[in-house]
Amino acid sequence: MTIRIKRVYEEPSEKDGTRILVDRLWPRGLTKEKAHVDLWLKEIAPTNDLRKWFAHDPAKWAEFKTRYQAELKHNPEHMTLLHQAIAKAPATLVYGAKDTDHNEAVVLLEVLNRKNPR
Repeated sequence: MTIRIKRVYEEPSEKDGTRILVDRLWPRGLTKEKAHVDLWLKEIAPTNDLRKWFAHDPAKWAEFKTRYQAELKHNPEHMTLLHQAIAKAPATLVYGAKDTDHNEAVVLLEVLNRKNPR
């Protein structure tokens, strides 16, 4: 299973496979055609409260990861949808954040890799 992460603003590629948007909010300034999103799993994204608390502050990263992973454990139906979508490998989790190291797609990829070691 090949899963990548990528900013939704980057140019889509054939290597992306199924492009899954994992943000709660639609990315600013992007049309659906330009985003080339195959599936939008907004309910798998961090809750609004967690998203606002984190505010992409790297100092809160460790706590954000812990809280977000706890949210994911209580969201089995959406994790099932994600697993079904990535079963058609390759797949790319796309996100809108400018910070490529501290965002929900990074956490999701870690969770998925723990469950499906390569």
